[in-house]
Amino acid sequence: MFRFNRAYLLGSLIFSLVIPLQLFSIASFFQSKIKTIQLDEIMIVSNKSILNEVSYNEIIYFFLGAIYVLIAAILLIRFAVNVSSFFLKMKKNSVEFIDDQKLVLMKESILPHSFWNAIFISKEDFKDGKIPSELIAHEKAHLQQKHTLDILFVEVLQIVFWFNPMFVLFEKAIKLNHEFLADEAVNKQFDEVKSYQNLLLQFASSKHTVALASNINYQITKKRLIMMTKKESVAKAVFKVLAVVAVCIVLLFAFSSEAVARDVNFINNKVYKAGDSEIKQPEFPGGMLEFYKFVGQRFKISAEFSKNNINTKIYMQFMVEKDGSLSEITIVKDAGYGLGEEATRVLKLSPNWIPGSENGKPVRVLYSLPITIQSAE
Repeated sequence: MFRFNRAYLLGSLIFSLVIPLQLFSIASFFQSKIKTIQLDEIMIVSNKSILNEVSYNEIIYFFLGAIYVLIAAILLIRFAVNVSSFFLKMKKNSVEFIDDQKLVLMKESILPHSFWNAIFISKEDFKDGKIPSELIAHEKAHLQQKHTLDILFVEVLQIVFWFNPMFVLFEKAIKLNHEFLADEAVNKQFDEVKSYQNLLLQFASSKHTVALASNINYQITKKRLIMMTKKESVAKAVFKVLAVVAVCIVLLFAFSSEAVARDVNFINNKVYKAGDSEIKQPEFPGGMLEFYKFVGQRFKISAEFSKNNINTKIYMQFMVEKDGSLSEITIVKDAGYGLGEEATRVLKLSPNWIPGSENGKPVRVLYSLPITIQSAE
C-alpha cells in the first residue's frame, strides 16, 4: 500500500496537469450526436465612451501577474540555492564509500539526511561509531527508491502553483509516505521493530530539518510508529486500489465533454473535417458577424443595472435545430438585473439559421455564448 500510495500521490498530480491539455479524448469511443460550438464573446456597452477608457480590470490583472512572477522568481532562486548547497557540501567535505554508498562527512554536528545519491552525516559521530547502522539503512532506502526525484518534482510544482495550498499538503503526504517506505525497508533488513522505534524516538525532539532532503526525524509521529507493526489484509488493499481506479474512471466520464472550437476560418469556409466525417456548421443569415450585430443592437440594458455602474458577464446556451430554428435557450450563468431574461428574449427573436449537417444529413448543434455587459458611469 505504501508503494501504491506513492504512485497515487504522484499520479494524481500528473493527471491533474495533463487533463487540461486535452491530449486524449474518450469522445472517439462514445460519439455524441450533438456537437457543441463555443462562440466568441459579445461585449455590450451602454455608452460608447467606455470603449476609450482604461480598463481597471486590465490594471488589476497586470499587478496580479507581476506579483505572481515576482513570488515565483523568489521561490525559484531559493530552490536553486538549496539544490546547489548539497553539491557544494560534497565538494567542501570529505567523502567516503561504504558498501558502494556515498557518505558525505560533515564537519558540523547534524542528523543523518540524504539527497540525490549521497548520505550526509556528522564526521565526528561517524568516526566515533555513534551512528547506528539502522539510520544508514534508512537513508540508503530513500536513495535506492529515488525519493529525491519526488521531492524535486513537487517543489517545482510549488514554484509554478505557489498560490495553491494543496501542493503543500501533497508534499507533506509524499514525504511522510517516503518515511513509511524507508521504515519498512529497515525493519525488513534488521527485523527489530521495537529497537528501531526506540531509536527514532531519540530524534523526535529534534526540529532540525534540511530543505529538499530526506530527513530521519521527519514527522516522527504516533501514526508512523504504528505503521511499522500494522498489517493490512490483501483483500482490503485490493479493494482500496479498485475503488480509486473506479472513482477516477467515473470522474473522467462525468466531467468530460466534446467541444468544437470556433475557428475564424469558418467565416469563409463553413465545412471542416472531423475524422471521417464532413461537418458543416450552422450559419446565421449573413454570417456570424451579423449575428453578433443582431444581438448587440437588440439587447436592452435595464436602468437598474446602469445605475449600479458595474461590469458583468452572463453565459447562454441555445440549440440550432435541424430546420434552423433556435430552441432550448438556457441561461447557464446569470448576473441578475434581468440580463439573462433579456438575452433569452433577444435570442428568441432570431430568424432561422441555415442548419448544420454531418455527411450531408441535418444535425442539431449546441452553441455556447458568453456576453459581457458594461454600464455607463
